[in-house]
Amino acid sequence: MTQLIKPGPEFRQLFHDFQHTAFRLEVRDEYGVSYEEDSFRKFLAGEPDDLEWMQSWLSMVKEATLAGRRFFRVRVVTLPLTDYSRFSLWGSKFTCQAGEDIYYLPRDQAADLPNHDYWLFDSSKLVKLNFDEQSTWLGGEIMEDPHEIVKHNYWRDSALHHAVRREDFAAEQSVQRY
Repeated sequence: MTQLIKPGPEFRQLFHDFQHTAFRLEVRDEYGVSYEEDSFRKFLAGEPDDLEWMQSWLSMVKEATLAGRRFFRVRVVTLPLTDYSRFSLWGSKFTCQAGEDIYYLPRDQAADLPNHDYWLFDSSKLVKLNFDEQSTWLGGEIMEDPHEIVKHNYWRDSALHHAVRREDFAAEQSVQRY
């Protein structure tokens, strides 16, 4: 059985309800996120940014981390990095400071991974994320099929095995502002 979930309070509640781990696999080179547009523009222009739009996420990650819960993700990226991927790499230093573990995996090393994003909560609740042609997030599908959950756990483990920590990846890319 699959249950659809839209962006909003019900989806956000998933991040408060998990007990141990929240894992995200990101496979897109760009995301059409309207609330990031001003920060993205500032990043490209080399202007300072207080990332006000990110503060509630940072607070939630910090609170969860202090309670012993873990947020982590693997970002599959095309090399050379797109402008959006460079922006995302820059912004990830703030989520890492809040307690999230972020890893990077070059796309040419991710052939065995799926071509869709997902969240996996406590290794048992799977949310496959859906996007439109402009890379705007539409919502997700909560999938309860045990076979799918096991497969996504395998993909998580495989991605983590091959990925490198954010700090190491940023150093490898030797691009300013990271």
